[in-house]
Amino acid sequence: MLDILAENLLVLLFAVIGLGYLIGNINIFGFKLGVAAVLFVGIALGAIDDRLALPEYITIIGLVLFVYAVGLQSGPGFFASFRKRGMRYSLMAALILAAGALTALLVGKIFGLSAPSTAGLFCGALTNTPALAAAVEAAQNLSGNLPDSVRQYYVNAPVVTYGLAYPFGVFGVILMFFICGKICKADASSEARNIETSDAPSILSRTFRVTNPAVTNKSIEDTMKYAGETGFVLSRIKKRDKIDVVMPNTLLESGDLIIAVGNNAAMERARLLFGEVSPERIPDVMEQISYRRVFVSNKALVGKSIREIQLHKQLHATITRLRRGDVDFVPSPETPLELGDRIKVVAPSDEMEQVVKLFGDSVKSISETDYLSLSLGIVLGVFLGMIPIPLGGGLTFKLGFAGGPLIAGLILGKLERTGPINWEMPFNANLVLRQVGLVFFLASIGTKAGGALGDVIHVGGIGLFVGGAIITLVVTMSAILLGYKYLKLAMVAVMGMMAGIQTQPACLAYANQQTDSELPNVWYTTVYPASMVSKIILAQLIVSTIILL
Repeated sequence: MLDILAENLLVLLFAVIGLGYLIGNINIFGFKLGVAAVLFVGIALGAIDDRLALPEYITIIGLVLFVYAVGLQSGPGFFASFRKRGMRYSLMAALILAAGALTALLVGKIFGLSAPSTAGLFCGALTNTPALAAAVEAAQNLSGNLPDSVRQYYVNAPVVTYGLAYPFGVFGVILMFFICGKICKADASSEARNIETSDAPSILSRTFRVTNPAVTNKSIEDTMKYAGETGFVLSRIKKRDKIDVVMPNTLLESGDLIIAVGNNAAMERARLLFGEVSPERIPDVMEQISYRRVFVSNKALVGKSIREIQLHKQLHATITRLRRGDVDFVPSPETPLELGDRIKVVAPSDEMEQVVKLFGDSVKSISETDYLSLSLGIVLGVFLGMIPIPLGGGLTFKLGFAGGPLIAGLILGKLERTGPINWEMPFNANLVLRQVGLVFFLASIGTKAGGALGDVIHVGGIGLFVGGAIITLVVTMSAILLGYKYLKLAMVAVMGMMAGIQTQPACLAYANQQTDSELPNVWYTTVYPASMVSKIILAQLIVSTIILL
């Protein structure tokens, strides 16, 4: 069997991926390794027989596809996280991770670890595969003038130490969640005090009677112009016995019934604006008015805001809700549309087909990838990674295949569209591309690193396990103390924030098991983009700093 695998690299690649997924789905006390198991299977096979090593081009292809897709998806959230509240917490997450990097440097010095081994330990302790990819790339670039045997050791070392530190990077964080939860006596009451910080509240639909004389005899457009950012959208209006879709030129009259859609805070603003809540309900199903969930698959609309589309001028219709990924929210006029968005549209029944035609509503279309923009974006990223960055003393540094496509993806993901080129990728297509790239990368670097397993363990010994645990504990305790004691957040919110800093879904899953609120998810997404990018940069700096010194 080993001979067959050694002679057929394609069989070896998919054998590692398939076996890794099989092992990754094994449930151990509620925890699964998931896709990371592909790495461990690759290391195991590489350690058994050094012939079982996949070629480097598979590593590069997987790496580029993975980091570019991650950047493309994270771009809007990454830049948005630096606005308003997110800036403060993104900066805090980056500082906590910088403390973790300094701890890794100290651990590496104490235990006599090489630069790449230290970087791998940092990545494994914080369970971040993109950072590992960046560390491998940096080690490869900076060790180009060294003998082949030393250079190969530097490239393989971070993969092995990553695998050794990874388990405690997950279990250790969950263990600290459990211990601190007991010590701090986190309960539902403390959670309730912080529930107002949630950015993902429930969406409500409520009927209001127009009694406010300040808005009577005014159009909706004029009324909303002076109301500012209300957080709600208007759906239907009932004037005496006639029910219609709310449009900008709709005139408000005393006694009209109007339906607003938004969260609790938005409903209170609507009450103050229109007058009073009415117990009377406007029927959801009517012959003249239709509701429909429509897929946004028309590429001509992607990247445009709802205001720019001017739906009310083209058709007598309005958008009341938007579902992106697994999240429902009430869109504002400035919300840009993305491929695969599912919008809830209310329109006259005889115009609904025109609405559907405008937005596309083609599931097949959103499952397809624009290979022109994908290829162009990756090429731009690779070129960016080739640009030499001077470090002084005649030395230069390159972002490489990990950093270049990531930064290009972040920028292009934020831009969404440049003239006729739509950079955005449907969520499902992005997820598939990301997963394919990731398993190719993990399988390839795992098989190549397996041969170095014995040497790395011999050099590091027990220090590898202890060092990784120390890094994990320093980052975890720093986040918990700052979040709970300084920011006064509920413990479940702190857990979500730490899961985001760790970029670890298993930790988020544990946090969600402790509460029925959305706090863990909200805080996870608040710090996740900045944490992801910070770890990638820090991993490269660890390799660069020690090798250059």
